[in-house]
Amino acid sequence: MKIALGQFNPTVGDIEGNVAQMSSLIDHAAEAGAQLIIFPELAVTGYPPRDLLRKERFVADNLAAVDVLARRCRRVAALVGYVRTNPQKSGRPLQNVAGLLDGGEIRHVHVKRLLPTYDVFDETRYFQPGESCRCLELGGRKIGLSICEDLWDAQALGRELYGADPLGELVAAGAEIIINMAASPYQMGKAAVRESLLTRQATRSARAIVYVNQVGGNDELIFDGGSCVINARGELLARAAGFRADLLIADIDGPPSRCEPVWKDLAALSAALKLGIADYVRKCGFKRVVLGLSGGIDSAVVATLAADAVGPENVLALAMPSRYSSAHSLADARALAENLGVEIREMQIEPIHVAYGRVLGETMVVGDCEPVEENIQARIRGNIVMAVSNKHGHLALATGNKSEFSTGYCTLYGDMSGGLAPIGDVLKTVVFKLAAQLNVEAGRERIPAAIIAKPPSAELKPNQFDQDKLPPYELLDEILRRYIEEDLTAEVIEAEGFDRAVVRRVVAMVDSAEYKRKQAAPVLKVTSRAFGSGRRMPIAQRYNSRP
Repeated sequence: MKIALGQFNPTVGDIEGNVAQMSSLIDHAAEAGAQLIIFPELAVTGYPPRDLLRKERFVADNLAAVDVLARRCRRVAALVGYVRTNPQKSGRPLQNVAGLLDGGEIRHVHVKRLLPTYDVFDETRYFQPGESCRCLELGGRKIGLSICEDLWDAQALGRELYGADPLGELVAAGAEIIINMAASPYQMGKAAVRESLLTRQATRSARAIVYVNQVGGNDELIFDGGSCVINARGELLARAAGFRADLLIADIDGPPSRCEPVWKDLAALSAALKLGIADYVRKCGFKRVVLGLSGGIDSAVVATLAADAVGPENVLALAMPSRYSSAHSLADARALAENLGVEIREMQIEPIHVAYGRVLGETMVVGDCEPVEENIQARIRGNIVMAVSNKHGHLALATGNKSEFSTGYCTLYGDMSGGLAPIGDVLKTVVFKLAAQLNVEAGRERIPAAIIAKPPSAELKPNQFDQDKLPPYELLDEILRRYIEEDLTAEVIEAEGFDRAVVRRVVAMVDSAEYKRKQAAPVLKVTSRAFGSGRRMPIAQRYNSRP
């Protein structure tokens, strides 16, 4: 049985554009002799549609689009993910469904059984789950349909959430092939976990599994593709590309065919961030980006990612030295811009800094004014970046990393200003590794060695270094990873051998900076717990995380 895996890049809400992409892929699949083409979960609407689902016309437009696609399916059948109105009077008003389009009509509908509500997912807010599984017949074969979470092994993942086993039900119903239509976001290390799970489920059920994933960035989520076919013995038959759209044709009964390599570790992180930036820029209607280029590691990495994502001709870097900026930082910023081929503009902020001092007058000399002085510089720079953004219509990129966002070592309306924070989910120690990876990818030293080697500093006062106010990043990031991404308590972290005073100090910094993160630009999610929709902490609260 020849099957096409239609791994494409939908835009949420662009129903017409998504249908156009799928229509083209349907034609290509037919020309290749496929009997069936499979698209990702909610392919018509794009995933996740969120509160667009509350708009009646949006749902109606999505249903009309399915009829358009059905009329196109004369030479090849298609499995399409979309939203339908719940036919039952009770429960949620909508259902997340997969429809088999064949012979110009909708022949079969499967309703998603397991609706995730953890991390970034909130599907029970909108959807009523399906109550049973049944097979469809196509080409003389009984096919079992599942949608994303339906195939995940909750017991193996330590998530006893549902009390249902859709895969087991499909096997019991006589399914010979299991199809899974997914919208599974990227996070570091997830691709290997996902494929291992698919292999385990294939061998457990003794059925071939065809898995089709969405690709592309939608807001903070990045979808990495990696659609694949695994036979009943758990052997890989075919794998689509990672981090790009792909039409993969596979014979479910044949030998292994095209198997694209899996992106690993830092290479995957680099590809994910570039895809996230490129799609955020494109799907939000921008063409160019602007950012502050300090000569430090964070802005260097963001500038390099942006140059690769949207092209160096579409990146504007602003060097904004102050009275405390070192000569080598400005030289490093210039060298980086030349290496990348991006435009750089130097804008002296000293006159503005002096004017602030005159206006604030006595306010600046009463008590400890150090934080005020430092924040003023950051806010001057943030205002300049936003002014250029407003003037030219460029997307402003915030350059802060996860270590800074976690501890509040960042300035509201200053270095946090922007429309997107590309590395806001990347810890500082990983930023350094990512810089080295970007140089490896280019085969040359795009990010100067001097930027990578020098001690991190915001340069907001003489001889300032990050480690004056923060623990060493190697220590800090290990604590942050445990406290934020693994949700471990201070006591458990201390029991692992970390100094009690350091742990309590870091935890206090994280908890007290929640108000800043709530006002931050959207952060591209690349870990299990990113700041944003997947981590919903209250701001005004008094729970003591460090008793």
